[in-house]
Amino acid sequence: MGSSNPKQWLRLVMMLPVLTISPAHADSTHYPGRTHYQAPQALEALVVDGVADEAIWEKAAWRPLNQRWLGPEYSRDDFQGRYKVVWTENKLYLLGEFVDDILIDTHRDPLSQYWDDDTLEVFLDEDYSGGDHQYNHNAFTYHFSLDNQAIDIGTDKKPRRYSHHVESRWQQVNNTILWEVSIDVYTAAYQDDTDNNQPTLLSAGKVMGLMVAYCDNDGSELRENFIGSEFAPGEGKDRGWIDAGLFGELTLVE
Repeated sequence: MGSSNPKQWLRLVMMLPVLTISPAHADSTHYPGRTHYQAPQALEALVVDGVADEAIWEKAAWRPLNQRWLGPEYSRDDFQGRYKVVWTENKLYLLGEFVDDILIDTHRDPLSQYWDDDTLEVFLDEDYSGGDHQYNHNAFTYHFSLDNQAIDIGTDKKPRRYSHHVESRWQQVNNTILWEVSIDVYTAAYQDDTDNNQPTLLSAGKVMGLMVAYCDNDGSELRENFIGSEFAPGEGKDRGWIDAGLFGELTLVE
């Protein structure tokens, strides 16, 4: 998420072209050049422990985080990142591997400047519909903190904890972090402030929107780099928290 004026961002998004990527999703609005990822199915639930020693992970392909959305050039010693995805009927699982020479979590209030600490961001659109999701649940942007909380903006336009949607654990060996998360997938009908929401069941052939990013901070008040998995055309490259048209295509396969 960016810290710019939300009204300015909204005007920018409204001016950007609406583009479809294929006849299969003719009613979707996505920019050209989106990645396509096929996630294999796990036959049983995974243990989210930051170890990721289940055999199913070997069947999933790595994809890089190599798009510098914000910040100066960085060295490979400062940051490297990649991710892979698998699924079960009940959950989506994501494994991230990051080289980060300094880990920072200085903003102790989890609802304040959570994007300015070292943060894993997972952008998820249940039906690959694209479009605006700034203050609605057409898509979610889960900001995973180093203390394994997950934050997004609610329909009240305020940051909220969505840690009950996820499980998050990470392990560090030298400068390499292995970060494992599971996510309950919700549709755009999700409502805040109710216990009646039910995760949607997943099945082979389902197409979703996915984008992954990492906020890197090496000791500043603000994050120094924001690196993602998708190319963001034009200005305002950190607008994924508003515009689900930037997300890549995730297909669930057997």
